[in-house]
Amino acid sequence: MVSSSSFSPAFMAAATAAAALVWASVLIGPCLAGDPFAFFDWNVEYATASPLGVPQQVITINKQFPGPVMNITTNWNVVVNVLNSLDESLLITWDGIQHRKNSWQDGVLGTNCPIPPGWNWTYQFQVKDQIGSFFYFPSLKFQRAAGGFGGITVNNRAVISVPFGKPDGDITLFIGDWYTRNHTDLRKTLDDGKGLGMPDGVLMNGKGPYRYNNTLVPAGIDYETINVQPGKTYRIRVHNVGVATSLNFRIQSHNLLLAETEGSYTWQQNYTNLDIHVGQSYSFLVTMDQNASTDYYIVASARFVNESLWTRVTGVAILHYSNSKGKASGPLPDPPNDFYDKSFSMNQAKSIRMNTSTGAARPNPQGSFRYGSINVTQFYLLRNMPPVVINGKRRTTLNGISYTSPGTPLRLADQFEEKGVYTLDFPTMPPTSGAPRIGSSVINGTYKGFMEIVFQNNDTIVQSYHMDGYAFFVVGMGFGEWTTASRGDYNKWDGVSRCTTQVFPGAWTAVLVSLDNVGIWNIRAENLDTWYLGQEVYVKVVNPESATKTELPPPDNLLYCGLLKDKQKAQTPHGTNSSSSASIVYVRDKLLILMLLFAVLAVIP
Repeated sequence: MVSSSSFSPAFMAAATAAAALVWASVLIGPCLAGDPFAFFDWNVEYATASPLGVPQQVITINKQFPGPVMNITTNWNVVVNVLNSLDESLLITWDGIQHRKNSWQDGVLGTNCPIPPGWNWTYQFQVKDQIGSFFYFPSLKFQRAAGGFGGITVNNRAVISVPFGKPDGDITLFIGDWYTRNHTDLRKTLDDGKGLGMPDGVLMNGKGPYRYNNTLVPAGIDYETINVQPGKTYRIRVHNVGVATSLNFRIQSHNLLLAETEGSYTWQQNYTNLDIHVGQSYSFLVTMDQNASTDYYIVASARFVNESLWTRVTGVAILHYSNSKGKASGPLPDPPNDFYDKSFSMNQAKSIRMNTSTGAARPNPQGSFRYGSINVTQFYLLRNMPPVVINGKRRTTLNGISYTSPGTPLRLADQFEEKGVYTLDFPTMPPTSGAPRIGSSVINGTYKGFMEIVFQNNDTIVQSYHMDGYAFFVVGMGFGEWTTASRGDYNKWDGVSRCTTQVFPGAWTAVLVSLDNVGIWNIRAENLDTWYLGQEVYVKVVNPESATKTELPPPDNLLYCGLLKDKQKAQTPHGTNSSSSASIVYVRDKLLILMLLFAVLAVIP
């Protein structure tokens, strides 16, 4: 067997470049030839961990929990080979990655057949004209509650300036509520018509809280430590990957200078704390300007709950200066004191605005897209209600419809002209009469139209809503019922462009989105319980003139299921006596690389 250590660095660099060129030629169909490729091989499998001191099953990627951070750059072509070593089907979705012209890679049931246990499948997509902080996660069967998530960092191209100096380091931090029950048990709880109840804690980078309180936190729990240098400035990217809890994020004695959220540079404002709702991502510039007499607490605590009961639902990590003289001590920094002022968090959210004077993925300023002067062509008011019982099952709804995924993905059904899989009759307004129902009803979007969506939250908890394939402009929030008069308070100039927005209980949030991306795209609650019980819908965007020019064709490795299952060729599961498809791919790739190595060796003096 040939070892890579047998060759010189010059040889290895040449061989790697040659291999990349060959791979680029193989994968050129769905991607742009002139842009670099990034390759990832992932094995998604179970492991046993005890983040809150209780052994439980978690989902790892390449034995990492959380999974690896994908560090890529604008316009790169991304190739991710996923081996499903779980005992149930799997899909990975890329929250916030817009998949221009390519809903085939979205990783949700509306567009993809699941990857069966023991199979592998390769995602191929381009992060076209996009920058920012995002994350990926498994989209099926409540699996995100067990892990399988990781970060996506999309950097600017070198020719595009960034509206702040280069930080001295880049840190990714995953925060989220956590249950010590397995995700299969949580799923069964919902199937049995019950609520999940209070979480058992909050994890930070997959670890439990620092023992800031000997009563609330048992001994022996591993906690996260962020090591920093005094006087340096770090970009800290924070993702709320939890199940359903809004979290307030803060760092003891340090200011959080907000710089970017989900692909948009923001006006740079200092916050002492910021509410980060489920599915949201932010990046802060934090300067290590405090003395090093002690370490400092990093805190993520539950919001909009009875804090006296939810005290245990607090994540605590440690910020450690290299010259620190002692451990963090004393009480945690206080959360917002807004018990009598419910508008605090909403006003904080409204203060986050897009930096219109700078570019993001392109050199033109973000504010050059004057969304406030574009005529709205479609309007949808999506109202959610507390869970209801439909056909004897506990369900959640949007406009009285609880979505159910048909056995055949919507986009696949369209491609092969299978009729009756879904209906294009999703109501533009909440119904005034009639019982809630279960259905596969889809929004019929107009290509190159400009859609206004109002999320009306008539439930008692904060909900987050996400749209795949797009970023939308968050233009308004308010308490009470939305009316046409509410448009008078819209921000028509520098509303932040992002892919996930919060909607407060008894309130509404309005977004504007330009439907320029052909495909079928998911709008969903990011709160896992309400999503799992049916709170989602798809938007179908079709170019009636020539779809072949505005949407990429199905990939060669397309999976088939449902009405098209007979088209699927067998793939030998791994873990059997015969070689798996993944092993064959692995060996084939290694042989190709070895052939390239010897070919390059022959021409290197």
